[in-house]
Amino acid sequence: MPFVQQRYGKANVRVLRLHRQGDYHEVREVRVKVTLDGEFTRAYTQADNAPVVTTDSMKNLVQVLALEHLARANEPFSLAIAQCFLDRYAHVAKALVEIDETSWSRMQVDGQPHDHSFVKAEGGTPFAAVTVTRSSQDIVAGIRDFQIMKTTQSGFVGYVRDEYTTLPETTDRILATRLQAAWRFKSAQPTDYAAVTKAIRAALLQVFATTYSDSVQDSVYRMGEAALAAAPDIAEITLSMPNIHYLPISLSHFGLETQDQLFLPTDEPNGHIEATMRRG
Repeated sequence: MPFVQQRYGKANVRVLRLHRQGDYHEVREVRVKVTLDGEFTRAYTQADNAPVVTTDSMKNLVQVLALEHLARANEPFSLAIAQCFLDRYAHVAKALVEIDETSWSRMQVDGQPHDHSFVKAEGGTPFAAVTVTRSSQDIVAGIRDFQIMKTTQSGFVGYVRDEYTTLPETTDRILATRLQAAWRFKSAQPTDYAAVTKAIRAALLQVFATTYSDSVQDSVYRMGEAALAAAPDIAEITLSMPNIHYLPISLSHFGLETQDQLFLPTDEPNGHIEATMRRG
């Protein structure tokens, strides 16, 4: 029986790094997934474990590398992990490292940022996904579950209407989504990954908040266009914007008019709009 392909690894390796400078502390918390490909076929077809790097060893290596590299951004930390497996094990041909970050913001106490107390940050989950082979590397970063809303300056008209269309047209609606943005870096690595992320996030929100949206598709394209203009270090960006619907609630049965003040949040079923924009 032909053996087509394999990959294996260790998922959900969680680690928090605490950096102390006297009473002033900084924290970084991540969840890491490592996936390896290479000369592992005989472990499956011949019950020979000789080439198998145990997933427990993968967990240990991630923790060791976290001591030195977790203070840096997710992208270089991912690269360090992936390169470590290629350097240590000659039969590993490709390493994929995925990182989700749990972001912590400094707690405000008496109007001042506290030295060593934190609250979980809002604004989505930063992530990185790095694939490294013997001859190439691919770096993708982004943010997922970034929930954003605008309560006006959005509409949807002029779409296909047939016997199955029940959706009314509107030029003023709530637009809300759980944004996922993933950007791929050019071959040259930037000097400041955090600055790239900050520039992209600002560009996305600027378009979303300050311009009229004729559709989610319209917003997706213009947000992606703005992100590419704001971050010269990226080659392309993919945006996914599923609808979170806010449906008007009627209280007419009780003789009350809501005057467009009450809405029912619902995200199932939802429209799912996704597009990739790339430099020309």
